[in-house]
Amino acid sequence: MAKSVNQATQAKAKADAVGQARALAPEVPARIGSTPATKFRGNPEIFGRLVEDHDKHRALLAMIEATAPNDPARKALFEEFVRDVHGHAAAEEQALWSTVMRNPETTEFARHAVGDHHKLDKLMADAAARDITSPGWLTHFATLKDEYLEHILEEETEQFLEAEKVLSEADQRYMRKVFERRKKAEKAAAVIEKKIALKPVA
Repeated sequence: MAKSVNQATQAKAKADAVGQARALAPEVPARIGSTPATKFRGNPEIFGRLVEDHDKHRALLAMIEATAPNDPARKALFEEFVRDVHGHAAAEEQALWSTVMRNPETTEFARHAVGDHHKLDKLMADAAARDITSPGWLTHFATLKDEYLEHILEEETEQFLEAEKVLSEADQRYMRKVFERRKKAEKAAAVIEKKIALKPVA
């Protein structure tokens, strides 16, 4: 079981994650509002580290939505979001879900999370293939934003809780180390694919 984290630690962890996003474009507001309650925010092990990235991604999504079509910050923020999510998802699969999937009690939760990653890949490629300076681009981006926020809500309120039941604290500490190493490598190697989805991504 993850150790409980006090509110001040949780608030600092969230502010630090948002700060990572804001550093890319300090002039763009990062209004993410309230976030789903989770006991993992600020936790030093794997689930806390994943929530840290989620909060950074929430901020990036809010900032992208706040940009004007011709604002160069929009492209920079979107590209950071795509590369960071690619690195995060690949490292999460390697560090966490590959192990959790082997346990019959949690196989379905792991499969669902990995399936969501593939769906998000298609939505990111679709948004990347469209004219980011077009007034209508945010319409396509909104689908990606909604799907991503739904995905991380499920992870934080359901899938992580189930995965935690089959992992020791030592497992979780080790997984964080694996995640940190793999995310750095996967993000560095990430390629922004561009492919229009000819039909709605299911």
